Amino acid sequence: MKIAVSGKGGVGKTTIAAALVKLFSGANHRVYAIDADPDVCLAATLGIPDDITSELKPLVEMKELIYARTGGEGSFFTLNPEIDDVLDDFCICLDNIRYLRMGGVKKGGSSCYCRENAFLNAIVSSLLLDRNDVVIMDMGAGIEHLSRGTARGVDLMLVVVEPGLNSVNTAGLVKKLAADLGIKKVRIIGNKVRNKREKDFILKYFPEKEILGFVDYDEDVWESSMERGSTIASKECFLRNIKYIQQKIVNEIKMN
Repeated sequence: MKIAVSGKGGVGKTTIAAALVKLFSGANHRVYAIDADPDVCLAATLGIPDDITSELKPLVEMKELIYARTGGEGSFFTLNPEIDDVLDDFCICLDNIRYLRMGGVKKGGSSCYCRENAFLNAIVSSLLLDRNDVVIMDMGAGIEHLSRGTARGVDLMLVVVEPGLNSVNTAGLVKKLAADLGIKKVRIIGNKVRNKREKDFILKYFPEKEILGFVDYDEDVWESSMERGSTIASKECFLRNIKYIQQKIVNEIKMN
């Protein structure tokens, strides 16, 4: 099961991604939590200390090792047992969670993330999963990751939206680009919804069958974003709100 979480910056996509990681791992799934956002926020939301994250090798550094193991430079690599063990050097293990990061923020004026995005696409597309494994990618904000093809090969693209024109406009672009990549299922999660008017606003722009659910605005989650060391795992009310959406995600992928 491979899931990408996308959306405009600030809509809460990383918070939603972290909640799904926690829920799937808590249900005895091995979860590959991949931070594909150069801003690298997923680790902190999962409760991984900054000093540990900063020491983690980014996935793009794995490229040379894979070339050495496979003897080639194709666009895709088969992560057979000889390759899969390399992942252990590029992840942080936290119970059932294997956290990996694409890279980090580059210096101003340096090159784009084309190389990293292309390689991440190859890794995710060729990752051999057991039946119980889940990949959850927290994508970069906006649409650039889709123009680079990073999420090609996922089973489901989740687009997080909040009540606002900029958010729903970005979601519309994400849907179009995902279709161009051959991603058959794109579903919407309405986040930070405070009342019926805001829920109806989102429903006005997306068919109800495409919406997996709505997450209420949670003051506790907002406050925690200003506290270092606060994690999504401690927000039981919020996680209960997401659990219904998690089950709908499972059902959507089963129907593929």
